[in-house]
Amino acid sequence: MIGITILFTFLAILSVAFYAILSKDITQSVILFMGVGLGSVVLFFIFQAPDVALTEAVIGTGLSTAVFLLGIRHTSIDKEMES
Repeated sequence: MIGITILFTFLAILSVAFYAILSKDITQSVILFMGVGLGSVVLFFIFQAPDVALTEAVIGTGLSTAVFLLGIRHTSIDKEMES
């Protein structure tokens, strides 16, 4: 049963990552990137590495996504001011 869960999670991570690469909207790509991070959190937890899973959840998924979204927000404000 664990093997099926690992396989399903791995395939979900691959499909979300592929869709993030092909997405035309940068904000949607960042949100999908967060999904890849959450999938890896699940895998770390399954592989009995809760410390790594917690670090990935806080820094890799939460903080990185916030920094990317703030960067997108600030660059889009600069583009609107130039027009």
